[in-house]
Amino acid sequence: MSSVATAGRPTRATGASGGGVRPTRRAVALTTGLLTVFLLYSLAPTWFLLVSSTKSQTDLYSTFGLWFSSNHLADNFQAVWDYHDGVFGRWILNSVLYSTVGAAGSTLISLAAGYGLSKYGFRGRGALFGMIVGASLLPSTLLAFPLYLVFAEIGLTNTVWAVLIPYFINPFGVYLGKVYADTSVPTELMEAARIDGANELRIFASIALRLMRTGGITIFMLDFVNIWNNFFLPLFMLNGERSFPVTLGLFSWVQQAQTSRDMNTLVLTGSLLSIVPLAVFMFALQKYWRSGILMGSLK
Repeated sequence: MSSVATAGRPTRATGASGGGVRPTRRAVALTTGLLTVFLLYSLAPTWFLLVSSTKSQTDLYSTFGLWFSSNHLADNFQAVWDYHDGVFGRWILNSVLYSTVGAAGSTLISLAAGYGLSKYGFRGRGALFGMIVGASLLPSTLLAFPLYLVFAEIGLTNTVWAVLIPYFINPFGVYLGKVYADTSVPTELMEAARIDGANELRIFASIALRLMRTGGITIFMLDFVNIWNNFFLPLFMLNGERSFPVTLGLFSWVQQAQTSRDMNTLVLTGSLLSIVPLAVFMFALQKYWRSGILMGSLK
């Protein structure tokens, strides 16, 4: 009889839909508080750049760092673009070139390699995939100096290729390519294409690449952001100011500020301008980024 009474009594652990546990108010408040702190921590550097870019050189040191004073944003923008015959614009174009070409080449190679690992059986495939996963765990800064020694031997340092070629090889991109090939390219469809007379290259170019489009966009976005923010590889490979990406160019301004005149306003305003193309790029492809990451993580 007690079991009947218990069965007819609603439980606190059952939500309105009857499917799960309802969180307590304390848990909701704690989670919201932690997320708010994390959000403020993440946005604080960007807010500091925005506020500092509106200040003059004097206001930068005499006013509160996290709030506005007088508005010199237009003057600071003009100073950045005009400094040293507009070299900052060249740095932005270089970053766009390195990021776009490097990410495109890396995406194509990653998808092809991942597709091959996923759909073709050969001796040593498991060991090779394990090596790729292990290589993806190595920090890129660890490889900068060995790559410099290799490219110095073949005479490619201080060229575009010294920056682009290392970007083309991305072990983590190969891993993602294999994950997407496993889940989005049916083996039966490949067999049907072979029966119809299609060769392997045509199957990959006409069928597999289209089915892996979402994964390809995801890999391209991750590579683009990584290349745009990369600092150590261009630092080792390039020594001409006109070939610098924007990250290395801003670092050169910081070095000049330590030995000559105060250039902190230029550095801060240039840093703000340098994240604008990246933010536009991320928001433009946000839909593909969300769906691609979700599919890769779940499947």
